[in-house]
Amino acid sequence: MELKLCFMGLGSVGRELLKLIDRKRDDVQAQYDLSFKVVGIATGRHGILIDPHGIDHLYALGGQWADRAWPSTEQNRLKLIRECGADALVEMSPINRATGRPALDYLELALNLGLHAITANKGPVVHAYRRLSALAKQQGKAFLFESTVMDGFPLLNLYRECLPATRVTSFRGVLNSTTNLILNLMDSGKSFEEAVQYAQDIGIAETDPSNDIDGWDASVKVCVLSNVLMGADIRPPDVDRTGIRDITPEMIKDAAARQRKYRLMCSAKWEDGAIRARVAPEEVPPDDPTYNLPGTTSVLQLRTDTLNQLTLLETAPTPAQTAFGVLADLIAAARGHF
Repeated sequence: MELKLCFMGLGSVGRELLKLIDRKRDDVQAQYDLSFKVVGIATGRHGILIDPHGIDHLYALGGQWADRAWPSTEQNRLKLIRECGADALVEMSPINRATGRPALDYLELALNLGLHAITANKGPVVHAYRRLSALAKQQGKAFLFESTVMDGFPLLNLYRECLPATRVTSFRGVLNSTTNLILNLMDSGKSFEEAVQYAQDIGIAETDPSNDIDGWDASVKVCVLSNVLMGADIRPPDVDRTGIRDITPEMIKDAAARQRKYRLMCSAKWEDGAIRARVAPEEVPPDDPTYNLPGTTSVLQLRTDTLNQLTLLETAPTPAQTAFGVLADLIAAARGHF
């Protein structure tokens, strides 16, 4: 079986996904009798490339498309989805936490056209999870988004495939790797500004780090987990949010003197018929699973009504691990596991 793909976005995750498809080609073919062909790619920088016969991956990674590319307009992106002949849209454009658009529009169009819809973008899941899931079910196609939380860790697949008849009653954990790195650096003696600068220098933090340090990224992930695992329907403004901007070296030292460390904790639970979602720095003791969380590592604890508590740990994520989550979703879609 061949699955033809349309890429919406070719940033670090998309580039790693092309490399991973090449690296795992023989394994995927042998295990699932499945191959992939990329027939369309839309980027903001290099334009839009379409070829129903398949786009060479090395050519795509080179980005020298000027003689073949369509202009990178919104109209052309929608035209690409309609005309490239793909079986699945792989949506990897930048997040819009306020509305989920335009990624939401791309996924909705793909599903209406009878394509599988795979995304690494949290925005559409936050703002239209129920609508897109219902549309996918109606069309008999997949709407999958494993890479939206904890990169490529199979968290959502674990819930969908391995926890039947199970209710998640609460969760708690560290879901933003940038803030965890910053707080660890402050534990080692760096100032907040020095820690942020280091995270930027190694490519972990953006030039404008506010999405991470003010808790927005964590809040969006809390919304995804609350909506998907717990049946809520919340948006980032519904999350009680406090970032780490006001954590000082003095606060770090005071906590250390009491054998405590600061972590940006993400949590949600059902309380009096309502979901209570929160992102805030907390002091944690040595017996807390987040206390010794190194670098960019993430951890999530799920409370359920069947297996009590599950603790999931992801160590030092990279764009390649996020790409694996997308690949896993593509294989699941091709096999009808959705």
